[in-house]
Order: sequence, then structure tokens, then C-alpha cells
Amino acid sequence: MSLLFKKPRLPTSAQALPGRTARMPVAPRHFVNGNPLEGPFAGLEQALFGMGCFWGAEKMFWELDGVYTTAVGYAAGFTPNPSYEEVCSGLTGHNEVAKVVFDPELRSYADLLRIFWEGHDPTQGMRQGNDVGTQYRSGVYAFSDAQLAAAETSRDAYQERLDQAGYGAITTEILPAPDFQFAEDYHQQYLAKNPQGYCGLGGTGVACPIGLET
Repeated sequence: MSLLFKKPRLPTSAQALPGRTARMPVAPRHFVNGNPLEGPFAGLEQALFGMGCFWGAEKMFWELDGVYTTAVGYAAGFTPNPSYEEVCSGLTGHNEVAKVVFDPELRSYADLLRIFWEGHDPTQGMRQGNDVGTQYRSGVYAFSDAQLAAAETSRDAYQERLDQAGYGAITTEILPAPDFQFAEDYHQQYLAKNPQGYCGLGGTGVACPIGLET
């Protein structure tokens, strides 16, 4: 509860928890579509988004045509192979993220960006709705220079629309993709395994002009 009254801050590398060398075990197949969670993914591309609680974010993407597989995990922090409890402590620096593996012939990266922007409120800083903490920050993590440029272009275009609607500045961090570390197996496709599970994601209601050609 104290996070509701004290602004969350990212730790420094010196402050971060030590973590562990062993990676989290991961199921071989997606619980919903049966495709592999790990690559290599020949002929496909990857995207990585942080937009609040990763349960709802992952579901938003696995339901799309052209998406081959999805997974949830942790990125952009310091602690190697963190646990969920460690990430929630705010002492690893990680963000909760959804990894999306997609066929660019069927679903463009620009359209994934549109869904990302419209699927949450990117002006809230270290929170999404009632979920408060550094792990709930908005983020786009690019796997190529082209993705990085597209993310920045879409941010600027969406900021214009948000300005017109009376929203504040976008706080989304846009970075080259860091290491993706799988979350525990029970988090993978959580809302398919737990249909009544919590999902606190909510957008601004403002349409993003990027990706509409698809």
C-alpha cells in the first residue's frame, strides 16, 4: 500500500537484488495455440512490450491473427533470472513484458504498435490504473533499428492525439531490446488458465493513427 503514497523509483545496479544463474523453467508449448514458446522462429519477427500487468497484455496479442506465439517475462532490469516476488519488490529494475512472435506478412509491426498504444495509458509513469510499481511502466523494446524508428514515430503521432484529448506527456521508455527472461510457468497464458483472473489494463479511448493501413 505504501507505493500508493510514495513514487516508485528504479534501483541502481548496485541496489538490485543478486538473482541467480538458473533460468526459469518454461513449458515447451503455448497453452492456447500449442506453438513453441522458444525459438528459433524462422521467417517470423519478435516484438516486446511493457504495458502494465503482463497477463492482460499477453492475451491482447495472442488473440490476433498473424501472431504465432506469445510469452510473458521480465526485461530492462539488473537482476539475473528474477522471480515474480523479486520483480514486485521493485529491487530488480525489471518491467513486466509480453513477447510477441508474429508473421510480418500477416500482421505488421506498425499495427502491433497501434494495439500497444491503444491498449493502455502510456502517460501514467510507473503504474497502470491501480497497479503501481516500477514493473508496470510502459515500454517498447525494439529488436531492430527499423522497430526503434517505428516506435518513436508512433509515439510522436500518438502524443499529438493525446494532446488534443487533454492527456499529459507519454512516459513510455523506448529502448533496444534487452534480455528477455521468462516468467514462471504459471504466469504464461495466465488468463486462459484462469478465465476469471484479474486484468487491470485500460486504454485512453484515444485512437492511434499508426498501423491503420492494416
